[in-house]
Amino acid sequence: MVMTILKSVAVISGIALVAGVVLAVARRKLPSDKSGLTEEINRMLPQTQCAQCGYPGCRPYAAAIAESNAPINLCPPGGQDTVDRLAALLGKERIPLAEDAAPADPQIALIDEALCIGCAHCLSACPVDAIVGAPHFMHTVIVEECTGCELCIAPCPVDCIRLEPAA
Repeated sequence: MVMTILKSVAVISGIALVAGVVLAVARRKLPSDKSGLTEEINRMLPQTQCAQCGYPGCRPYAAAIAESNAPINLCPPGGQDTVDRLAALLGKERIPLAEDAAPADPQIALIDEALCIGCAHCLSACPVDAIVGAPHFMHTVIVEECTGCELCIAPCPVDCIRLEPAA
């Protein structure tokens, strides 16, 4: 019995050792983003994870920019300032924020507090934490933080969230 346990531990330890060596060799042999360009671009993005650029979050969009698979002007929350900083980093020409990326009339979410049931679904949907409240209590939007991404609207079961033009 004890011998069987020792053999099992030895086999598992051997497998782990071989896997560790294989991973270490693969890390050195496979290409990587040695310049850290993706991370540098990602740090410049606003980290709203709103998906308004067409990518599921800021990191995938940064990776696409670093690989020259996406233009630098697709981030509405970052605005023109982010586009300008990305152009400077990448040595590209300054271009305007994409027209379809920048809403003609910037909007913000507002909650009809009389209808809000405090379900808290909108809290977890908001990528910038612009909604405050507690479960079973009324919620409200911090207007200065809201990017108008609309991600809070769909999860609301009572349709108490609407978009209005930003002031």
